[in-house]
Amino acid sequence: MARISGVTIPSEKQVWVSLTYVFGIGPKTSMDILKSAKIDPTVRTKDLNDDEISKIQEVINNNYIVEGELQRVVSGNIKRLKDIKSYRGIRHGSNLPVRGQRTKTNARTRRGKKVTVSGTAKKVAEKT
Repeated sequence: MARISGVTIPSEKQVWVSLTYVFGIGPKTSMDILKSAKIDPTVRTKDLNDDEISKIQEVINNNYIVEGELQRVVSGNIKRLKDIKSYRGIRHGSNLPVRGQRTKTNARTRRGKKVTVSGTAKKVAEKT
């Protein structure tokens, strides 16, 4: 099993798919990395030799921010938005959608499980 940027990537998958297991590398970036390292994207990860793996690692280290460093950058950006009390920062802080989505309906992923408010049902008249 190959390790790239501290992540053990799957050995049975094609290299371009395996690289997407690293945080910060998607399909397009993966193809760009393999093109600059001059490696065929369809070869399986288990068939790569050490030289090819080191070429991939070198390209990633020189040109991209991935894994822990990228997560620190993202969390720092969110913290900055919260500190300056921007609209987006307030939305991040209150766990609501940030990019203008509606919240009257939907937004369940961000807001959590639906909580029913009591006292909304009509009261039934009691017999006297």
